[in-house]
Amino acid sequence: MMLKLKHTAMAIGISCLTISVSHATEVQIRTVLGDVNINLFDNTTPQTVENFLSYVNSGAYANNVVHRSEPGFVIQAGGFQYNAAFPLDSVPTGSAVENEPELSNRRGTIAMAKLSGNPDSATSQWFINLSDNSANLDVQNGGFTVFGQVLGDGMDIIDQIAALNRFDLGGAANATPLRNYSQADLAAGVDVTDEHLVIITDVVVTDAATVTHAELNPPANTLINQDNSGGGSSGGSGGSVGLFGLLGLAVLRFTRNWFKLFV
Repeated sequence: MMLKLKHTAMAIGISCLTISVSHATEVQIRTVLGDVNINLFDNTTPQTVENFLSYVNSGAYANNVVHRSEPGFVIQAGGFQYNAAFPLDSVPTGSAVENEPELSNRRGTIAMAKLSGNPDSATSQWFINLSDNSANLDVQNGGFTVFGQVLGDGMDIIDQIAALNRFDLGGAANATPLRNYSQADLAAGVDVTDEHLVIITDVVVTDAATVTHAELNPPANTLINQDNSGGGSSGGSGGSVGLFGLLGLAVLRFTRNWFKLFV
């Protein structure tokens, strides 16, 4: 049984990266469960990093919510803010960014979410790969743009989030991880608040140097050129409704023509 709350539906998707060495800006995603440092690949995916940093610098990621968790696949955020009430507020978005599928969607990478059937549609939403999703996401919808990599023990925190029980808060937040909230709470009608949501209090730049973590050598997306689907107009099963599957992709349409990605 899933918790139902009214929710303005919006985005979800995913984007990936390809190519070899690139190092630069470091940011910190500050969550209620701990801080996650991420090295951005400014040199390899410059437009995507610039787009992401525009949301960082505008404060759009303050009080953001991890609104989706798919164990063994991804956790997703960047689209919604909690302002002491439901439905969650949608993050205002600017122009979409051009797809840059240079790097591979491996565990610990951060990538952009986007619309099904539109490779160049990413705006504010992003996800972190929990597993090696390269066989799927490196080719779906023109490839999903990976633009950074989690540093140090940051994946321990990401894994904690992924291990939380998930509840349906409505719309795009129908697989939302909640803290200190159980099926018994649901049955008792306990309201969901910020004490239960996985809140991202802010995302901040911690090192703006043009070269950071030169030891990183992210794997290139070598699968994208093997994709004969025509760039993702259908993208495998992208664009159809399906069930969860380790190597499958099902897409559900929400309001405002945004789509949600599942495996």
